[in-house]
Amino acid sequence: MPHGAIYNHETVVLDGKSFEQCEFRKCRLVYAGGTLPSFSECRFDACDWKYDEAAARTLAYLRLMWEVGGKASVQTLIKEVTSGGR
Repeated sequence: MPHGAIYNHETVVLDGKSFEQCEFRKCRLVYAGGTLPSFSECRFDACDWKYDEAAARTLAYLRLMWEVGGKASVQTLIKEVTSGGR
């Protein structure tokens, strides 16, 4: 588990990793749909969040659902995500 690491202008693959008190500065943060990463007391400055492999396919599926009439389902999912599961 990286503790107190500082990442500058790097590509960081997030799957399955735990980060504690890390700083990410202008990084490309990539999640591919594997085990969820964890973050504790981390800071993010001007990072790009990217989705690859299974994560990218899931987003493409949600986009497809939106386009073919499943807009309400996607909106419900967005509401769940933004409300913290409440």
